[in-house]
Amino acid sequence: MRSRSTPPLWRRRQLLQTAGATALGAATLGLPRLGFANEPAKPAELIVRAWGGVWVDALNEGVSAPFSEMTGIRIRHDLTEDNEIQPRIWAAVAQGRKPPIHINWDTSTNATKSAMRGVTVDLSDLPNLEGLLPAATPVGLDGFPIVNVYSYVYVLAYREAVFPDGPPDSWNILLDPRFRSRVAVYNDGIGFHPAAQIAGGGTFEDIPDNMEPAWEFIRQLKAQNPLLGEDPDFTNWFQQGEIDVACTIISNAREARANGIDVAWTIPKEGAKIDTDALWIPQGLDDNETYWAKQYINYALTLEAQQPWLDRLGLPGVRPGVVPPADLVGDPAYPTTDEDFARLISVPTPILAEYERDWFIKFTEIMQS
Repeated sequence: MRSRSTPPLWRRRQLLQTAGATALGAATLGLPRLGFANEPAKPAELIVRAWGGVWVDALNEGVSAPFSEMTGIRIRHDLTEDNEIQPRIWAAVAQGRKPPIHINWDTSTNATKSAMRGVTVDLSDLPNLEGLLPAATPVGLDGFPIVNVYSYVYVLAYREAVFPDGPPDSWNILLDPRFRSRVAVYNDGIGFHPAAQIAGGGTFEDIPDNMEPAWEFIRQLKAQNPLLGEDPDFTNWFQQGEIDVACTIISNAREARANGIDVAWTIPKEGAKIDTDALWIPQGLDDNETYWAKQYINYALTLEAQQPWLDRLGLPGVRPGVVPPADLVGDPAYPTTDEDFARLISVPTPILAEYERDWFIKFTEIMQS
């Protein structure tokens, strides 16, 4: 997946003063003993898979760094892409080997696939699941083999100087000849397929059975010679003046704007895809590693962690009380009302888990044809 406000460091200091910076036990984090007579030994480090750019910076600021301060456990971030690490985890679990990471920060779609494959650790004993918003609960799964941690929208981001009369109102702007070679989307089309379906004349109800309108729209987009990349690329492309319009997660455009670039975003008339990301733990870890990985996720669900983490990303969390950044109050790309959600395209996660990989393949075939 992407103005930066100052994280509420006083909360961290207050928590550290209360608990002790390096001796924080399970009771303080709210996690039960999980069957151990005593708190298990702390591993030297936990490896958390993450996305690069502002994403890993935000995770470190809001979750990883304070967790390390409180526990003394070093957090190492592995920036391997989610689609690349998934088969490595699956293979390790199937072969009885230790997986390459301790915690996977993943799309909810990929996390659901892993849960359906049976490679995830049950998280239903995390105390901080209590009181979360409904968006935290995984769809189509029993219990909590994964937990959703926030929502996000794939916006139409644009350079304001190119649109002096106001934001573009349709995804069709991506097909405007003026923007040939200055358009960007994700390199597998993630987040764009449903919008392309509707912009191409199809309907939401036709997803997933008839996606031809989306593929025809993407064939026309291919003629625009679009830039294809990952989350950090969008921020860099806007900052380097290489693109004028893009389909990307709001966080990436907002980071470019925070760095002084005249970037804005909008929800076009066709709508924009909303989705969630999740945290989960692979099976096959040592018992003490699983215990402390659960502690990490349990902490990530607190208001103390969610507020600074999601301030930086500009995303709505799953813990009640997370306050929107001042620049996003009332922005439909930071949805909080029924009216906001009505403008967004929400494809059920089980459908994405079944069909999205096929959509990635089709998108790539079109772009490489």
